[in-house]
This record gives sequence, C-alpha cells and structure tokens, in this order.
Amino acid sequence: MSFSQEVKDELSKQLSSARHCRLAELAAMLSYSGQIGRSDSRNYLRFQTESIAVARKYFTLIKKTFNINMDLSIRATSHANGNHIYTLMIQDPESMRRILQATKLTMRETEDRRSSKLMELGKPDPLVVQNACCKRAFIRGAFLVSGSMSNPKKAYHLEIVVSDQGKAEQLQEIMQAFLVDAKIVTRKKSFVVYIKEGSQIVDLLNVMEAHVALMDLENVRILKEVRNQVNRQVNCEAANIGKTVAASAKQIEDILYIRDTIGFGELAEGLEEIARLRIQHPEASLKELGIMLTPSIGKSGVNHRLRKLSMIADHIREHKEENSHDNKTNSN
Repeated sequence: MSFSQEVKDELSKQLSSARHCRLAELAAMLSYSGQIGRSDSRNYLRFQTESIAVARKYFTLIKKTFNINMDLSIRATSHANGNHIYTLMIQDPESMRRILQATKLTMRETEDRRSSKLMELGKPDPLVVQNACCKRAFIRGAFLVSGSMSNPKKAYHLEIVVSDQGKAEQLQEIMQAFLVDAKIVTRKKSFVVYIKEGSQIVDLLNVMEAHVALMDLENVRILKEVRNQVNRQVNCEAANIGKTVAASAKQIEDILYIRDTIGFGELAEGLEEIARLRIQHPEASLKELGIMLTPSIGKSGVNHRLRKLSMIADHIREHKEENSHDNKTNSN
C-alpha cells in the first residue's frame, strides 16, 4: 500500500459526531467527485472512486447523516493495474434533494468523456465551512477523493486535483485559515492545489487529523535531517582536513627549500625547532606541534613561526630569481 493510500485509509476510518462536520466532508467529496446524471427521464446522484476505503466512508456518511440507502456497482478498469471503480448511486428524488440542500451544492451542465449529459456539482456555499472543525472536515473530504501524496522517503509533495479554478481557490483559502501556504498550478484541464514543504504537509496532516501518518512523516523527516546533518559535518571535516593537508604540504615544501639552500643553521632557534618538527610530523595539527615544543606554545604561536618560515623561503626564491636574471643579462 502506498503512503498516499495509507493516509486515505486512516482518514476513511474517522467519523465526526457533529452533523455539520459530516456535511462539510460530504460537500467536499460530492463537489470533487460527485455528478448528477439522467436516466429514463430521472436524475440520479452518482459518486465514483477507485478506493474501497473512500467508497465505504462516503456510504457511511450518507447513511449516518441522512439514513439513506444507495445502490453500489463495481467494475474493473481497463488499466494494466486492474483497479476497480466503485460507483454509488442515489436515485430517489427526495433523497437527492435533501443531500444537495444540506450540503448547499449547486449544479452545472458538462460533458464527460462518453458524451453523456451530466450535471457537475459546483463549489459549496461558504456557510458549510464557516466553523474551524468544518474546515478540517472539508479538507479531509477533498483529500480523500482527489488528493495524493508522495512517499516522504523520496520527496515531499501533497496535492489535491480539482476541476475548476473556483474550487481550487476556495480550497486554498480554507487551507490558509490554518496557516498552510498551498499553491495552485494548472495541469491540462485541471487545477492542482499543492504543498511541497515538509513542515507544511505535517501541518495539513494535523489539520485533517491523520495523526498516524503525521508521526510516520515526522520520523522520516527526523531521519533525513540527522543524515543531512551528519553529511554536512563529514563534508565540513573533510574540507578542513583537506585544507590542513594542503597547508602542511606547502609548509614542508618551504622548509625543505630552506634546508636545501641555506640550511637550518641560519635560522633562529625557535624557527629551526618548528621546522624540524614539521618535517618529522607532517600530519600533526598546529595545536599538536605547539605541544611538542619546549616550552610548548599555542596554535597562533606555531602559525606565526610557520608563516615566518614561508616568508624566508619566498625571500630566498625571489633573491635567487633576481640573481638568475642578472646573470642572463650580463651574459647577453
């Protein structure tokens, strides 16, 4: 089972005790996945989903809120994955009227892929989601029928696909009431309300009351953060080691150049001592070199002496280059 389906499975098992919250959740489910069809001069309310958990949740909400029975049909899709489509139908005109009136849904005519006349349900009236608890229920219903979420081990991405801009903006506004900064993008003929920030997805899961999924996501986020922190620390230490090795190599190069040109006998006692120690211990840090000296000195003192040796080596090189240039000039 995918992570997205696990979230839906958890949400499908929740049933609010408050009728107004059940109506808000139903309003979202019908607005995003319900249609009014016509057969034999009679209208019917159709709800379709590929999730048995979502179908069960819809059935339970209708039964619990209105005490209405409905027909259920199941058919396999033509896709390679062999998923089933669950269709729940309400054909009684009075039952339809009660549901649409309670959820405050309007209808508009559209054409489906088979070119049969259908009435698509519009966005719910703001009165349905005026309470904070109803807003939570509405988002939950929207995610159940039209939402999906990536596996957080791979990426942070949650989205809810809706049919028109008005529904997308309404859903975005409801999410913003909980300080969730959702974005909207068009995809073909649909509008996608999406979140890519891990902490914002955690907040939305909390809003929908998907607490098990929230803890799973938080565990993944913590593990990722620990790994990233370790990687940053390792990279930083590797960079520091690289700098230390490069500095040590340059120091040894300068010291060996001094030894091979003028010898250590020309150096002050402190410089000669640090020069010999650096050659003998090329991997030692400045602090370790300072401890080896008698008397011991700090890192800054060691660094000062090594810089002085480097300056002496550069001076010798410059002097040697000047002599070489003068000899060439005289020979010409």
